[in-house]
Amino acid sequence: MTKTPTTRRALIAAAGASLAAASFGGSALAQSSAPKAAALTPEQKGLVDKATGYIQGLTSAKGRFIQTDQRGTVTQGTLHMQRPGKARFAYEGPSGLLVVSNGNNVNIFDSRLKTFESYPLSRTPLALLLAREVRLDRGVVITDVRRLADGFTIVAQDARRQTLGRISLDFSDGPVSLIGWTVSDVKGGQIRVRLVDFDKTGDLDPKLFVLTDPRPRRAGAKS
Repeated sequence: MTKTPTTRRALIAAAGASLAAASFGGSALAQSSAPKAAALTPEQKGLVDKATGYIQGLTSAKGRFIQTDQRGTVTQGTLHMQRPGKARFAYEGPSGLLVVSNGNNVNIFDSRLKTFESYPLSRTPLALLLAREVRLDRGVVITDVRRLADGFTIVAQDARRQTLGRISLDFSDGPVSLIGWTVSDVKGGQIRVRLVDFDKTGDLDPKLFVLTDPRPRRAGAKS
């Protein structure tokens, strides 16, 4: 069965390239009120500072991701990240998705549907992790910081307008490290990503972060 555009975008959103249903770019819809920032306690502010310092110090990293959508479907793949600006999510199995941020745009190739799409990095939650200077107090509103059994979660929304969703970043304690995130849409649907063996690594091949439209050009197509 062919996925609808909404389902496909939700799938991509979980990998950090959120496009519509839970994007930080937002749309012309629901701009009448902005999200309200939480009044953080000193402890919560300290956790935000820890998360900011960790992300800022994360240059090159790699690992695996396990994604679970709201229907319980599980997909997985490999993740490579090179700050600032670059990331690659390669899905395994039948999902047929490759999501690559080249520093300016997030490009998505769906090998099963034979589609290629490109979106500004700045309009995706992935920009939070890949910014040259990580500032969780600028551009986004932190609506909650809460403790987990073995870490903490930071919930954020776009500060510029009321968007159609939010992202929750999950961190472990001792030492602080990113362990996953959850993208939630306006209807309450959630897609969760868990990171496995995600850690710093040496320099990565620049070719990992290059993705052009691989579809063969049709005869007579204009350049």
